[in-house]
Amino acid sequence: MCGAVVARRRYHLNITTSQNPSSLDRGAVFAALGAYFIWGFMPLFFKQLAGVPALEIISHRVIWAVPLLFIIMAARRQLAEYRRAMFTWSTLRWMLLSSVLMSSNWLIYVWAVNRGEILSASLGYYFNPLLNILVGTLFLGERLNRTQWIAVGIAGMAAAVLAAGALGTLWISFSLGISFCIYGLVRKMAPIGSVPGLAVETTLLLPVALSAAYYFTQDHVALGWGGDSRITIFLIAGGVMTATPLLLFATAARRMNYSVMGFFQYIGPTIQFLIAVLVYREHLSTPRIIAFALIWSALAIFSWDALRRMRAT
Repeated sequence: MCGAVVARRRYHLNITTSQNPSSLDRGAVFAALGAYFIWGFMPLFFKQLAGVPALEIISHRVIWAVPLLFIIMAARRQLAEYRRAMFTWSTLRWMLLSSVLMSSNWLIYVWAVNRGEILSASLGYYFNPLLNILVGTLFLGERLNRTQWIAVGIAGMAAAVLAAGALGTLWISFSLGISFCIYGLVRKMAPIGSVPGLAVETTLLLPVALSAAYYFTQDHVALGWGGDSRITIFLIAGGVMTATPLLLFATAARRMNYSVMGFFQYIGPTIQFLIAVLVYREHLSTPRIIAFALIWSALAIFSWDALRRMRAT
């Protein structure tokens, strides 16, 4: 326990002393943008698997991500870090927690998308940046200036309006927002790199994923693995769609101020919001229109303040 506290303090020190809200790591910015653009268009991918149980989809995401991650680690010479993490309890317990959070978030999200609740899922990820800001200020010693607090207040109003207009599916939104927020915090605090960390998470999930995938192969009624060549290809491609944005996210989370990264996360749910309305014609109520305008107003204020401070430095 003592070792874990020391490790946590060491990584906390590295994060808080090297990250200034006034300056942004360009590589971290591109990593965050890449992750959220991929996640934003993810509903289009999962809609191709409509009819396949969400648990089967998640199982194949894990199964096919594992070999891809081992190839990446071998190319980057990170296999030694992976082996150390697998046999170091102070690291492994962080990864156990993050793997549970990650898989829970995946399962709820895929289920929601294929049930026609993309708007509810996007609502959850609109909550997520607000939760990130709260976590950053409470647990990571980050501070926001007055302009940033105004942006947070406007975003909070937007979240309240959205919640009022989607009470029946609010559990989807809150569970997605909270699980992903805590996952990001755990990955930020865990003493392991982004690629080995994701590899450890998927390795821990692999026995459960293999068992679930085998179970569904015995169900000849469900349309899944082996039932259709197109479906099978999409299930395999799920490994790439899983590993790529999570690697980018983990990289950004460890190199970017947590509160600033929170506002990048509006990109993903905004794209999902537009896909839900324009592509799949989900109902767009007046409260959602109002909330959408408020959220983008908050993002504009926050972005203007960040640009102003970067120019000043």
